[in-house]
Amino acid sequence: MLETSARLLKLLSLLQAHRDWSGPELATRLRVSTRTIRNDVERLRSLGYPVHATPGVAGGYRLGAGAALPPLLLDDEEAVAVAVGLGRAAGGGVEGIEETSVRALAKLEQVLPARLRRRVHALNAYTVQIQGPGAAPVRPEALTAIANAARDHERLRFDYTGHDGSTAVRNVEPYRLAHRRGRWYLVGYDVERDDWRTFRVDRMTPRTPTGPRFTPRELPGDGDVAAYVEKGVSTAMWRHRATVLLHAPAERITALRPGLEVEPAGEDACLLRLGGDDLNGMAVWIGFLGVDFEVLDPPELAETILGLSERYQRAVSGR
Repeated sequence: MLETSARLLKLLSLLQAHRDWSGPELATRLRVSTRTIRNDVERLRSLGYPVHATPGVAGGYRLGAGAALPPLLLDDEEAVAVAVGLGRAAGGGVEGIEETSVRALAKLEQVLPARLRRRVHALNAYTVQIQGPGAAPVRPEALTAIANAARDHERLRFDYTGHDGSTAVRNVEPYRLAHRRGRWYLVGYDVERDDWRTFRVDRMTPRTPTGPRFTPRELPGDGDVAAYVEKGVSTAMWRHRATVLLHAPAERITALRPGLEVEPAGEDACLLRLGGDDLNGMAVWIGFLGVDFEVLDPPELAETILGLSERYQRAVSGR
């Protein structure tokens, strides 16, 4: 009986981790016969798990969505991760999810063993979440729609609003979601533009149903999603773009701020290309680099920096 229960847990874990499984694949993973797999699937159904079966050579098993949520099976580390994630979500970042996260966290904490409850309380009590000034909450259903399409390798069609307010329908092979400084981004391959793109999720409205299945592509470079997003958002999708000559070696700048688009311009200088929605914010951010610089483009950024410098001088003129 214990062996059967352990096998059911393993079968359920496999069905949750992957969308489609054939009977022979599951039998090989669990080292049992396909007949045993069929019997175990029936046991899961009797417990309330909606396992769908498709007959035929190309058929298999899939865990569907049921009318009622069946019991979740989590190990210690997974339970702690879910509880901490709910605590962070309760602090904001996803539009309208704060109250729901608090209710879900309260229910989860009721069934957590005392040893895990102490770990969760410590992490939540001694961690401070700070939302940056550029934070842009997103709708939970948008995140789940994107994540599901990426997981199932299905093309995603969505309405996208550019920084200039224009809208367009995009057809993308979703690759990964990334969260950076209060904003969610989708990295994906734009089919119509035949190139990789990074999209702000708060500007996306996914359409349903999703498109056809696709074979995943390899992300350019070394496959580092974080570095790709960091580089992409430093110049793309912004209202303002700038080119600045920094009087410092490129190696120093990249070591200080990894992911920036920096190009050497001699031994002790480099070109920095960046973007932003607010010229004042860009001016202040460049100053944080702590090196001398010259604004090459646009002129509006140079004027903004001049205005800031005059304001700073007035602030200390009485000394």
